[in-house]
Amino acid sequence: MSPKRAGRGRRGTERGRRVALFGGTFDPIHLGHLAVARAAQRRFDLDQVYFIPVGYPPHKPASDLPPFTHRFAMVALACAGHPNFVASLAECGGNGAGQHVCYSVDTVRQFREEFREPGDQLYFLLGADSFLDLRAWKDYDTLLDLCDFVVASRPGFRMDALRQVIPPGLLTPPTAGAAADRRAIALRRTTVFLLDTVESRVSATEVRRRLERGKTIDGLVPPRVEEYIKKQALYR
Repeated sequence: MSPKRAGRGRRGTERGRRVALFGGTFDPIHLGHLAVARAAQRRFDLDQVYFIPVGYPPHKPASDLPPFTHRFAMVALACAGHPNFVASLAECGGNGAGQHVCYSVDTVRQFREEFREPGDQLYFLLGADSFLDLRAWKDYDTLLDLCDFVVASRPGFRMDALRQVIPPGLLTPPTAGAAADRRAIALRRTTVFLLDTVESRVSATEVRRRLERGKTIDGLVPPRVEEYIKKQALYR
């Protein structure tokens, strides 16, 4: 589905739209995901954060995931209470069932067609573990050229780890005498930012394990998501 159908960002009076794309399996979406989105929204003054559940992940067996319809429904419920968060069907596929592989480089190109006015700024929001695996992504060097990246991690994460993943040809040569920014890496056309102010330690793995053992997930996922999981008997 086109980003236009997923919802349009507001246009600032003195600047373009600032939008972040937050992709993932969201298996399930939890409070940690929302904490990352809120932290990014505050730091980069984002107009909207698009939560994009992956349909058919290229690096994980789809059989290990609940159907796309369930994961999108949970994302939509989690975003319902946040006016700047949008549940996106950008990777749902032609039949809406999320049964084909979507690559991030193509999704970003799709959004760039929508957010292409002067001053529009597009960010790709992801966790540090995902960024460190970036070389396994399709056309990752092209992807790094298409938009800025916001890498969420906990305090103490070393920027050098991110720098090692980036092809040297994309890095901007350091300027003599310039102080290094410990939370940003300047690339040829874009920038990789480190977002190290996220306090939540919730993980989807923890949520699934607790559900499999019949334990409560209160305080780990939004209440509406918890209710949906119970009604649909997911992760049992």
